[in-house]
Amino acid sequence: MISESDLLAQVPTGLFIGGEWRSTDKTIDVFDPSTGAVLVSIADASADDAKAALDAAVAVQDEWAATAPRTRSNILRKAFDLMQERRDEFALLMTLEMGKPLAEAQGEVNYGGEFLRWFSEEAVRITGRYGVNPEGTGRTIVSQHPVGPCYLITPWNFPLAMATRKIAPALAAGCTVIVKPASLTPLTTLYFAKLLEEAGLPAGVVNVLTTSSSSAVTEPLLDDPRLRKLSFTGSTPVGQKLMQQAAKNVLRTSMELGGNAPFVVFDDADLDAAVEGALAAKFRNIGQACTAANRFIVHESVAEEFARRVTERVKAFRIGRGTEEGVTIGPLIDDRAVTKAGELVDDAVAKGATLLTGGSAIGGDGSFYEPTVITDVQTGSNILREEIFGPVLAIVPFSNEADAIRLANDTEYGLVSYVFTQDLARGQRMIDKLETGMMGLNVGVISNASAPFGGVKQSGIGREGGFEGIHEYLSTKYTMTPVS
Repeated sequence: MISESDLLAQVPTGLFIGGEWRSTDKTIDVFDPSTGAVLVSIADASADDAKAALDAAVAVQDEWAATAPRTRSNILRKAFDLMQERRDEFALLMTLEMGKPLAEAQGEVNYGGEFLRWFSEEAVRITGRYGVNPEGTGRTIVSQHPVGPCYLITPWNFPLAMATRKIAPALAAGCTVIVKPASLTPLTTLYFAKLLEEAGLPAGVVNVLTTSSSSAVTEPLLDDPRLRKLSFTGSTPVGQKLMQQAAKNVLRTSMELGGNAPFVVFDDADLDAAVEGALAAKFRNIGQACTAANRFIVHESVAEEFARRVTERVKAFRIGRGTEEGVTIGPLIDDRAVTKAGELVDDAVAKGATLLTGGSAIGGDGSFYEPTVITDVQTGSNILREEIFGPVLAIVPFSNEADAIRLANDTEYGLVSYVFTQDLARGQRMIDKLETGMMGLNVGVISNASAPFGGVKQSGIGREGGFEGIHEYLSTKYTMTPVS
């Protein structure tokens, strides 16, 4: 395994514009959330840098769009192969800047890499259709074309997978891109851009802007009519603001926004499977995932036993720096996240919930919060309305199926839901009635590169991954020709 210092020395610290690494007068410190120490300082982009990045993307857009699909495919496949060779380096880098346990970071390398492989295969399968119109007066040609230069904004919680999930389909479709990673975890994206260079990606096709002020680079980019696509993963309030800004130039938008996932356990569920699913759906990535289960809606006849079992398991979690052997719960991303988790738990307990384990911040270095289980959470508690984004499992009992559906749908969000039942007919009813873009039926982890990821209601628009993912970066053209 490469040492931490040697790895950090290999990570570029500049902006990546037009195939060149550029320094800036101002810099951003990137911190290790487990210690609070500075890992490295990187470039801080300005509005002028944003314009330069768009200039570079626009300059090579036509050439990249005209590049043979097989060539685009081969570059993505080469990037996938290189990532597998360096999986330990990418995993360690994510653990250092984001805090997740090393085993989970290695899982993210596998997951993130699959978007490169999947869209390398989709690049050569972009198709249209051809046929005579119903009246027999003409022939219809429907073709797909790259939408054009894209601006991709990625979040801090999955620094590699969120980058590959956006970059891979854009490149496969023939689009050039500007990527803005979160300032809390930018190193993985910078290291990935370096890998793309090595894979043979032409200069200017991918450009990376790191900045301490998102608005400083985002507003001028969205205001420029040369930009044709915006893809954002993050909170709903920020997504709403970006959509308003994107409306001026009628940009194509993809928005993967907040979640408030229900995890419904019926009385006939396999309780062992439900507990395993709950632990995966809640505590993966330290609870810092938009797909994390937020509200555990458990039938009253099994709620006590479910709570007992999950509490026993949660008490056995090992907390620490993600690089340490056996650690299952790392730090939260920063102290603000710790404060938010504590406030949500305190509010729920004050309104009648029972604290079974945890419930406190952990003093000392780093941003740690105890893995927590609370039960009998009451209506009106903030924890049922807000995305927790922390290691807190909140249980709400229910009495019948209609009650479960009402509770599950009682949110403005609709990203993902989880249901555990052995009744196949009930499972089908849940597919039909729960208002979410995705569902895990008797499983606690659903994300897969081959499946369309996205939500409904205020959880966003568009899909990433699957056959659907590449179409977010393509525009459809219909051509009529005469019948000969």
